[in-house]
Amino acid sequence: MSTVAEIKAAIPSLTLEERAEVARCLNQWQDDEWDEQMKYDIAAGKLDVLLSNVDADIAQEKLHDLP
Repeated sequence: MSTVAEIKAAIPSLTLEERAEVARCLNQWQDDEWDEQMKYDIAAGKLDVLLSNVDADIAQEKLHDLP
C-alpha cells in the first residue's frame, strides 16, 4: 500500500484487533513527533516565558492540586 487512499480503503476489511494495532502504531508515531518538537522548543527557549510564568505562579502559591 503506497497511498493514503489505499490505506483508508483497506481499514474496513481489518479485524478489530488489526485496527487497534494500526491505531496504536499511529498514536505512538504522533506522540514521538510531539515529544521531539517539545524537546526542540525547550532547547530553543520557546517555552521560557511560559515556564517563567509557571515558576512565578508556584512562588505565589497560585497552583492547587486537582481534587
